Amino acid sequence: MLSFVSFSQPLDHAYHDAARHHPDVDDLMDVDDLSGSKLTCPGETITSSHDSMRGHGTYVDKEEVIASVAGTMERVNKLVTVRAIRARYNAEVGDLVVGRITEVQPRRWKVDANSRQDAVLMLSSVNLPGGVQRRKLESDELQMRTFFEEGDLLVAEVQAFFSDGAMSLHTRSLKYGKLRNGQLVVVPPILVQRLKSHFIALPCGVDLILGLNGYIWVSKHVKDTDEGEEGFDGEAVYSNQNDDIDIATRSAISRVSNIIRILAAHFVPLSDILLLEAYDMVIEREVDTKDLVLGDVGDALVAAVGSAR
Repeated sequence: MLSFVSFSQPLDHAYHDAARHHPDVDDLMDVDDLSGSKLTCPGETITSSHDSMRGHGTYVDKEEVIASVAGTMERVNKLVTVRAIRARYNAEVGDLVVGRITEVQPRRWKVDANSRQDAVLMLSSVNLPGGVQRRKLESDELQMRTFFEEGDLLVAEVQAFFSDGAMSLHTRSLKYGKLRNGQLVVVPPILVQRLKSHFIALPCGVDLILGLNGYIWVSKHVKDTDEGEEGFDGEAVYSNQNDDIDIATRSAISRVSNIIRILAAHFVPLSDILLLEAYDMVIEREVDTKDLVLGDVGDALVAAVGSAR
């Protein structure tokens, strides 16, 4: 039975503002304190131009620094910037990203990684069947579509950047590669926090991959193997066929995906601890999967998560 605290809904804007922001986010709204990140709205006065320097996402008018976009305000020394909520992903070397193959080119794949331009995955930067690091041959280039083809999803790491700013990806670790047995959830990249590990295994038999580019993969749990690269099974890794998934696991995947969508809709920063807490609360209160998309239930979940932290 659903046992969230009921909410009364007055017909004013105060309730809407309170219901749509996580308590941790509400604490960021005090623009007088510039010691951390804060939410801003376009046209909102941040500080005096005499005390601070304007950065990206701001402009100066009548000796005041004003936000030009909606986002989170950050200050480094005297430099004040605003990171837009809906901005494209700004990658760094070593980032974990989830992407979709958009084009197969000679010796490379183009990958949509939610950035300003498509990323590039070179043929030399993938693990080929056999698990041996070797020089890629012409025969490998002819078989590129057997590894990845248009529409395939994959998880990779940002390796470097080309001269035009495009990301260069690699999947040379066995934890990277083609994604199967799950669904993709898209959230604003700014909500995905940098964690020690972006691979999360939930106790319900669901695996999460939190891509720093805002693409999150929710899938059936896969057991870790200790075979190393010598046990690399190319046919299984590059297979396009999903495994058989039982009803309970399908329901758990849908439940976790809806939880992520609710938290993202309320602009709640996502982390492994927060997602575990939210899932435990949903299970404890026996909330049906389809009910999670209802507005009242979503508001109650966010409020419950906030009060528990």
